[in-house]
Amino acid sequence: MVQATALPRNEAGIETAVGILKQRFGDRLQTGGAIREQHGHTTTWIVNQSPDAVVFPASTAEVSEIVTICATHKVPVIPFGTGTSLEGHVNAPAGGVCVDLMQMNKVIAVNAGDLDCVVQPGVTREDLNTHLRDQGLFFPIDPGANASLGGMAATRASGTNAVRYGTMRDNVLSLEAIMPDGQVIRTGNRAKKSSAGYDLARLLIGAEGTLGIITELTLRLHGIPEAISSARCSFPSVDAACQAVMMTIQYGIPVARIELLDEMSVRAANAYSGLTLPETPLLLLEFHGSENGAAEQAATFGDIAGEFGGVDFAATSTTEERNKLWQARHDMYWACLQLRPGAQGISTDVCVPISRLAEAVGAAQDKAAELGLIAPIVGHVGDGNFHTLPLIDMNNQAEVANADQFVSWLNDLAISMDGTCTGEHGIGQGKRPYLVKELGAATQYMSAIKAALDPYDIMNPGKIVPSQ
Repeated sequence: MVQATALPRNEAGIETAVGILKQRFGDRLQTGGAIREQHGHTTTWIVNQSPDAVVFPASTAEVSEIVTICATHKVPVIPFGTGTSLEGHVNAPAGGVCVDLMQMNKVIAVNAGDLDCVVQPGVTREDLNTHLRDQGLFFPIDPGANASLGGMAATRASGTNAVRYGTMRDNVLSLEAIMPDGQVIRTGNRAKKSSAGYDLARLLIGAEGTLGIITELTLRLHGIPEAISSARCSFPSVDAACQAVMMTIQYGIPVARIELLDEMSVRAANAYSGLTLPETPLLLLEFHGSENGAAEQAATFGDIAGEFGGVDFAATSTTEERNKLWQARHDMYWACLQLRPGAQGISTDVCVPISRLAEAVGAAQDKAAELGLIAPIVGHVGDGNFHTLPLIDMNNQAEVANADQFVSWLNDLAISMDGTCTGEHGIGQGKRPYLVKELGAATQYMSAIKAALDPYDIMNPGKIVPSQ
């Protein structure tokens, strides 16, 4: 495991605050070792740092009460959704109280005429779309995991649909949040735009719980398209596939999804999902629109793919075939683990300008091979974002060191290409060393905002910016 810095603990304050919260919440506050470990980070190679207690509020008022008690005694507060984040976001390096928001899972209102809805933070993306489907609406942001919407906002998540529908930043109209002093604020209303004051919603989106806890979200919705067409096409090389992506975007084709799987990922998908795809680099695409529009988009892409050596092109509008392809894409993490049974998958992501995408992916493949790593690559390549998954024997220290070197090298490569060390995973603990490299003096102003809003550094300390 990769060690994470431990921060000084306020032992007396933690004991007092946990005692008060236990009296107030009874069985909804848990201090057992197993549940505390579950609420430390378990989806990464960063060492687990468990909180001292986990509390399960059911309302905004209860979250406010929890934060007020913790603020009074200067005790860290760590918000928790489904725990699927990948960079140590929910670790508790100074101990404290984990606030598990999954009991706050109500869809409060759907305003179909205005294409928006109001939800609590524990609602997951799949639950919301199940709730919406009989109204002809959907919420498009789809990270591979069935993450909570509060957590998705906190990490500024995106996913396969981002190339057309944007990220959480683009699909949250306003927020309700608990600030570090326990006060409840709203950042706006349901208007589609506003020029009223600072954009606090965008400040909290992507803040990873370091500035406040999101307790309600007003989200932008979209109509389910009249027609959806999927396509797949195999290419002789990653470079050829990436060139086809660039041409597709430059032509202005309104593609909804465009995903890259390298050779190893295709091999894994075939074995895990029962597919029979050629084991060469693959693009998966989806087009939304009218019946004629979606079909025309797919046909135009087919022409572009042919210019770059694309073969085995196939388009389908049948729901069964489409779902089979995209389920295989969403199962890629588990599929890739089968390439090396017993190994741990270390998922990391970067994002570069599309014009540098082919170069970046090719360099990542070469570097992994140089270090002797099995590291399949998949990517939301329509916006230049790709993921690598080194498969590591965590008992082999040389291998762990090589993986650490690879991740560091990849972050530096993306930054050198005028890209970012993370397109959607966030900073957390794991990416903190690269934020200063990427943004320089801007991080000083992030620290100043954090200090002004959270002077005692109780809100998810040790994440994004240096601890106060």
